Amino acid sequence: MEDKDWELFIKKFKDMTAIDLNLYKENQMKRRLSTLRQKRGFDTFVSYFDTMIRDKEMFYEFLDRMTINVSEFWRNANRWEVLMQRFIPELLQENRRLKTWSAACSTGEEPYTLSMVLNELNLLTTSTVLATDIDDGAIEKAKRAIYVETSLREVPSKYVQKYFTKKELMFHVNDQLKQVVRFQKQNLLVDTFDSNYDLIICRNVIIYFTEEAKHNLYHKFAKALRPGGILFIGSTEQIFNPSQYNMEPADTFFYRKLRK
Repeated sequence: MEDKDWELFIKKFKDMTAIDLNLYKENQMKRRLSTLRQKRGFDTFVSYFDTMIRDKEMFYEFLDRMTINVSEFWRNANRWEVLMQRFIPELLQENRRLKTWSAACSTGEEPYTLSMVLNELNLLTTSTVLATDIDDGAIEKAKRAIYVETSLREVPSKYVQKYFTKKELMFHVNDQLKQVVRFQKQNLLVDTFDSNYDLIICRNVIIYFTEEAKHNLYHKFAKALRPGGILFIGSTEQIFNPSQYNMEPADTFFYRKLRK
């Protein structure tokens, strides 16, 4: 009965949202969502779903739990330094107007970090920064750009002073960065991507997908990059045999699309 309940819930959820939970690792996803379902007092996923579709707040709570919106600025700061000091200068040798994308951007810390990097290199006004996520609630938080202090713990102090304004206990991202980032809803596993990106950043999200979903997504990312473009992934992720996606390792957590 539990299996049938889960399978019916997956079908109903996909029909409503186009999000296919079968593409996520089942044990992790089912365990995480079961905890939330039980916390809300539902015996079955189907009864939980029937209430969610009538309760907007409950639905967004569910989506937030499903998409694991955990992020922070300058996560693994030394890797951002590598991006700033090595890869962006390399990309500029072929394209002076960079086209960049923060995929699965969660609540915005990552695209705003990228914007800081671009501004430090005097590229903010000549570059584009697209930020996408599947969660409407996360995107709204990202657009507000107001964060607690713990989200900034890896940000170099000089950048905290330069790019944030503290109001009471919260830190507000300066308009200079907010105006550059364009946020958009997107389902990575279903939607088509634009092309000719110089840089795609997708960190600490792919680990939650099945191997088949990862394989398809890496193909889509490679197709979206221009030759010589860079894919920047998370510290918990690694692409085995990147040549099958027409990519090569460029540095730790960085992959370059091959030039034909």
